[in-house]
Amino acid sequence: MIKTFIAAVLTSLLPVFVHAQENYEIQVYGSQTVRKGNTMLELHSNYTFDGQKLTENGVLPTNHVLHETIEITHGWNSWFETGFYFFNELGNDHRSSYVGSHIRPRVMAPESWKWPVGVSMSMEVGYQKREYSEDDWSLEIRPIVDKQLGPLYMSLNPTFEKSFHGLSKDQGYIFSPNFKASYDITKIIAGGFEYYGAVGPLNHFFPYQSQQHQLFAAVDLDWSPDWELNFGYGWGFTQSTDNAIFKLILGYRFH
Repeated sequence: MIKTFIAAVLTSLLPVFVHAQENYEIQVYGSQTVRKGNTMLELHSNYTFDGQKLTENGVLPTNHVLHETIEITHGWNSWFETGFYFFNELGNDHRSSYVGSHIRPRVMAPESWKWPVGVSMSMEVGYQKREYSEDDWSLEIRPIVDKQLGPLYMSLNPTFEKSFHGLSKDQGYIFSPNFKASYDITKIIAGGFEYYGAVGPLNHFFPYQSQQHQLFAAVDLDWSPDWELNFGYGWGFTQSTDNAIFKLILGYRFH
């Protein structure tokens, strides 16, 4: 009887702890900024085959939704860039809309410092419509550390997210670690894995099923210094994580 009561209480509280998953840009960042005078245009596309099927906390479902994000990044000098995002969502049940925009300045430790690892820091801030996110105004602080060891590449993004207006505004900074490991199969093709998580504030992690844990098998193609292509398929491991997502990032560098 007691176990049944506890389970019922936890089930009723679950929506309170759930941190909405947005999936507009599914990417683990490298430390390198866009070169001075260059502009990078990227299209981030992903489709959720198995996602949230009901409206929760005023946020529309993610099931069978296509996200299209346009990212424009300009390099101002050898260590500073600024990125702009335009989020869009395509789906049935009135889910096709412009969603919001973010701006992301980023600084990099200059190569002249000769650090043993690549290091950069980005701060992304912006707005999303309330029907597509539990929090409409938010900040993301993303440290980036990466390393190339022969054919092996690794990147860690221990990200912190803060809501300024919305359901999560009183939760503090949410810890969202991202990690990538890839291996150069050929000079053009690299294959590996990308992990994306959101576990809650550092002083009080969410219950496991309210956390987000997602793993992608991903491929990078590097056939030209001006083009980039990343694609992969991801699985979610908790009730709060969208499952079965295909993603693709296509970018072109203007000189």
